[in-house]
Amino acid sequence: MFTGIVEGVGEVTERTETDDGLRLRIATNGIPVPDTGASVSVSGCCLTVEDGADSWFETFLAEETRDVTSLGGLAVGDGVNLERAMPADGRFDGHVVQGHVDETVPVRTVESVGEDWRYTFDLPPDDRYVVHKGSISLDGISLTVAAIDEAAGTFDVAIIPETYEETTLSEKEPGDPVNVEYDVIAKYVESMLE
Repeated sequence: MFTGIVEGVGEVTERTETDDGLRLRIATNGIPVPDTGASVSVSGCCLTVEDGADSWFETFLAEETRDVTSLGGLAVGDGVNLERAMPADGRFDGHVVQGHVDETVPVRTVESVGEDWRYTFDLPPDDRYVVHKGSISLDGISLTVAAIDEAAGTFDVAIIPETYEETTLSEKEPGDPVNVEYDVIAKYVESMLE
């Protein structure tokens, strides 16, 4: 389990296609390397560390992961948001993030608003989990839905300077996909009510 509080941006240093999927080597850029077998959130996708050393780790993306997330399109040199799994005795910031990406949505617009930023994204076709002032994870970042425009088919999030500077959001442009994980609590409530 994760919290959506990104620890920093790593960099894809190797990309190897195999018959079974895609293997990535990611430089951690000062973030402690998770142990082999540990879970790590890579731009919001929970992956398993298969190998690693002082400043990098390798992970494998099965076809399902490539189909549902934007990770299959990563190239050498691309940045990824990294978060190690939350320790049982750790602080709980952000919100409950599993790293189980539901889908991707494209960035519609990026607007500077004073010192902050406002990002607008396409609403997914099934938008019942996008709730005004509700939690949402975008590329592994715990965010709050700031506005929903049903007529335009969009939703907005407000980004503070710290989040803009310390995550890959600063690299996103209109048309770029982001990995979306909807609030798991909303999904459980819906399931129980059914």
